[in-house]
Amino acid sequence: YFCRHGERWELQLKGSGKTPYSRNGDGRAVLRSSVREFLCSEAMHYLGIPTSRAASLVVSDDDVWRDQFYNGNIKKERGAIVLRLAKSWFRIGSLEILAHSGELDLQRRLLDFIIQEHFPSIAMNDSNRYLEFFSTVVSETANLIALWMSVGFAHGVCNTDNFSLLSITIDYGPFGFMDSYDPNFVPNTSDDEKRYKIGNQANVGLFNLSKLLQALNPILDTRQKQLAFQILEGYGERYYSRFAELFKAKLGLLGENESDNYLIAFLLKVSLLC
Repeated sequence: YFCRHGERWELQLKGSGKTPYSRNGDGRAVLRSSVREFLCSEAMHYLGIPTSRAASLVVSDDDVWRDQFYNGNIKKERGAIVLRLAKSWFRIGSLEILAHSGELDLQRRLLDFIIQEHFPSIAMNDSNRYLEFFSTVVSETANLIALWMSVGFAHGVCNTDNFSLLSITIDYGPFGFMDSYDPNFVPNTSDDEKRYKIGNQANVGLFNLSKLLQALNPILDTRQKQLAFQILEGYGERYYSRFAELFKAKLGLLGENESDNYLIAFLLKVSLLC
């Protein structure tokens, strides 16, 4: 932990080598991707979008072998390490893996820790605290993806292990910004099926939240499960409301008008044709 102004930030080294979570990889990072992560995470912060931060970048003398374009052409690149900071690095996948392995007591302990440390508005003695937690994550995830869309940001790999439980942007890999509007924009050259295209990010967010609910189901009672499902069903409305709010601000539209959403959709369609 790193403490500053009464806040605690978790430090993480990306590219320092193998860890228990490296799977079959070497745990290394190349200079090319490290510079991109450093610059983009800081840019996102100053754009007002919740994100991890980059504190430092150190170049390594070690060689790292990478297939940059996933075409079988492996090349030697220079390695680097990024020191990243976030309030928490827990992800939806952190709860999925515990639910999948049946470690429900550990899952409850982890959830209670996360709520106590990062969700101060939720009372620890509230029997509905896991439901309140889920509701907050659903709302903030919708907000985050709407913010991504407002600046034309495509994450590139929106799986559950890259979705923060604190709804911040983490794990900058094959991300990209659109030069011009294209809902089929895909920054990830290995995403042949275009699952993570920019126009599908909201849907993928819903999919990931459904996986979070699936992980929480074993520790929710019947009534809480029903309420949680209703909360999940409200995700789309929350996302589109925030999306419209952000785009109306870009257009300088004040107040509420029935034609606002039509105008936004029309302008996006015109942009696509240009």
